[in-house]
Formats: sequence, C-alpha cells, structure tokens
Amino acid sequence: MRLHIEHVTRYAYAQPVTFHRHRLVLRPREGHDLRVERMTLTLTPASTVEWVRDVFGNSIALVDWLEPADALTIVNDIVLERLTPFPARARHEPWHVAFPPLYDPLESGVTAVYAQSTYLEDVPAIQAWLQAEPVGDPLDAEGAMHALCQRIHATIGYQRRTEKGTQSPAQTLTLGTGSCRDLATLLMEAARACGVAARFASGYLHGRASLAAAASTHAWAEVYLPTLGWRGLDPTIGDVTGPNHIVTGVSTHPRGVMPVSGAFTGAPADYLGLTVTVKTTVLDDAGAGTTPPS
Repeated sequence: MRLHIEHVTRYAYAQPVTFHRHRLVLRPREGHDLRVERMTLTLTPASTVEWVRDVFGNSIALVDWLEPADALTIVNDIVLERLTPFPARARHEPWHVAFPPLYDPLESGVTAVYAQSTYLEDVPAIQAWLQAEPVGDPLDAEGAMHALCQRIHATIGYQRRTEKGTQSPAQTLTLGTGSCRDLATLLMEAARACGVAARFASGYLHGRASLAAAASTHAWAEVYLPTLGWRGLDPTIGDVTGPNHIVTGVSTHPRGVMPVSGAFTGAPADYLGLTVTVKTTVLDDAGAGTTPPS
C-alpha cells in the first residue's frame, strides 16, 4: 500500500507573538515494514529546521522561528509505502512466549528501563485493577497482552480530548474514560506492572476518519517480547496494530513523542486555539491494509 498523509497543525493568536524553539515528532519510523518515499514540511512563519535523532531512534525536527506572527502553521506532507509486516500476525506454537517473559541478559539493561513505571504513585491503583481480573496464560505472553488491551477497550470509554497533556493511569481508571493517549498510557503502565517491557507510540491511523480529512494524530502502546520483538497494541480499537498504524515516535513516556511541542512569548489571552487535521489517501490499493478500520 502506498499512502499519502497530509497533517495540518495551526495555532491562532489574537496578535503577533514570539515563538520559542519547537520540537516536531512527525517523520514515520522506517524499517522492514515501512519506507518513506518523500516528506515535506511547510512551516509558517519563516523558520530554520535542524534534524536530529533522539535516544529512542526517533527523527526529531528542531524548529527555530525567525519572526513574530499571529498564526503558526505546520503542514506535514508524506508519501510512504507500507510493506508486509514481520513476523506474521498469525499465532503458531513456536512463537509463543512465557508470561511473564524472561528477557535475554544481553537485552536486560534496556528492557529494564522500559519495564519501570513512569507513574510510580499510580502503581497501587493499577495493581488493584489487575488483581480484580488476573491477566495471563503462563505459556502465552502475547495472548496475555492482547487480552489486557481488549479489557481496557471494553471497560474504558473512548473520549476525544483537546486539553493539553495526558491523564495518569489512576485518573483514567477513576473516570472510566480517556483519549487514545490516555488509553495507551494505561496499557503501557499495566503491561509494566505485569513485568512486560512497554513503550508509548505516537503516529497516524489510516481509517475512515482520516480518509474524510476528519482525523487527528493517534497513540497506542507497544510491548517487547522475546523472539517476537516489539508488538503494537491499540486499546482504542482493542486489537493489535497493523499496516494502518504509522509510527512517528516511541518513548518511555507520552511527553517524549508529542507531535508538536514548544512555547511562545505573549499574554495567555493571546492564545486563541489549535486546530489539527489528518487526511490520508491511498495511492495504490494493492496489498494488505487498504481496508480502513472504524
């Protein structure tokens, strides 16, 4: 599948303000299952851009703005090719992994970082929630994580939020609702409480909303399992990720992969609001993943 993505972010202000450096996490992560054919960033007002790679291997654009303005616009235009993922999603015995997983000593220094909670004060609430309905087949870590993803999807209602930031896992459990980033954070922390290395993923979801130019950016979680590697799980849809999920950044914490982050100098009342739209177009409908999810 070849896919065109147009992602437009626009901040509006009552009068010209001065912008500080912004950090953009917008370039898809390339690999054996994804290739970026081209990517064009169009930025207003005038700016300079420097690309760096962070500790997680994400491509980061550091933007320095050259003049004040009453609007800041970021247009991310991408054409990419989605290739067949590996390993195959079909479950078969040789790929089953014990739960909780035992990590290779050569990888344990890294997996230990991803297995450590970033919301320490929420750990008791998460553990109590897990104990109410124990997760896990001792012979199938992937199945246990899939079941955990489905449980969050079934018990936590999705609610799109425009407020800044992410709810803590305890807040999401108490409210019983959350945005995609809130559900992803809960899944990430619940997996860690089960002894599984997990990380937060941000990017795009090609689906009916994006085809209608009515989508925003999306978030989900990934868990790391011996042999299987990083496996994506999306609690918003209650299933594993697939070719319709386009990862732009991964991190141990949601703050690490905010699509756009930065600041401005001006009065708080100067800020009028933010609009975000994501539109996807299939350029070649051959191959898997062209049927968008709900």
